[in-house]
Amino acid sequence: MWAFLYKFSSPKYFYTIAGRLIPWFGWSCLVVMLVGLYYGLFKAPPDYQQGESYRIMFIHVPAAWMSMFVYMIMAVAGGIGLIWRIKLAEVMAASSAPIGASFTFLALVTGALWGKPMWGAWWVWDARLTSELILLFLYLGVIALNSAIEDKRTAARASGVLALVGVVNIPIIHYSVEWWNTLHQGATITKLDAPSIHISMLIPLLLMAVAFKLFYATVVLMRARCEVLERERNASWVQELVKRD
Repeated sequence: MWAFLYKFSSPKYFYTIAGRLIPWFGWSCLVVMLVGLYYGLFKAPPDYQQGESYRIMFIHVPAAWMSMFVYMIMAVAGGIGLIWRIKLAEVMAASSAPIGASFTFLALVTGALWGKPMWGAWWVWDARLTSELILLFLYLGVIALNSAIEDKRTAARASGVLALVGVVNIPIIHYSVEWWNTLHQGATITKLDAPSIHISMLIPLLLMAVAFKLFYATVVLMRARCEVLERERNASWVQELVKRD
C-alpha cells in the first residue's frame, strides 16, 4: 500500500493516471447529474409547505456539503504538504481551493434565492449563513496566498497553515443549527433514527450529491495536471512530453 502511495505521489505517474481517470469521472458526472436533475425537477412531488420553490435544494444542499468536503480535503492535503513536504499534496490543496470557493459561493447564492420566498429576506446574519460566509473568506485567503507568494513551496506552507487553522469553522457550520437559534432547519438526512425527507426527494438529492463529488474529482484532477506541468516544467519527463506532442 505504501509503495502504491509513494508511486502515486510521483508527479509523472500522477499526471498519467489522472489523465486516464478524468474521462471516467467526467462522463459519470454528466450521467448522474442529468438523472438527478430529471428526478429532482420533474419526478419529485411539490413540498406541502414550500411548493415548487424547494427544488433549489437539489443544487443548494449538495453545494453546501461540497463546500465543507472540499475544505477538509484541502486542509488534509495542506497538512500533508506541511509535514512530509509532498509536492503532490501541495498541488491538490492549491487546485482544490478555487473549486471549493465556487461551491461555497454557489451555496450562498442559492441559499439567498431560497431564503427570499421562505424568510422574506435575501440575507440574515444567521449562524449557518455567517459561518458559511467565513468559509468563503478562508478559501479566498488560501487562493490569495497561493497567488501572492511567488515561491510555490513557501506559498503552499503559508496556505496550508491557514487551511488548518480554518478547520475549526467546519464543525461550527455543521452544528450551528443545534448550538444556536437559527432559521435553518435541523438535520433531515444524517439523523440517528431515519431521514425525515421523503424517499422521492431523498433519491435525487443523493444523486446530485454524488454528481457534485464526481464534478469535483474531474475538475480537481484537470487543475492538478496543469499545476504539475507548471511546477515540473524543467523536469526531463515534461520536456519529453512536450517533444512528443
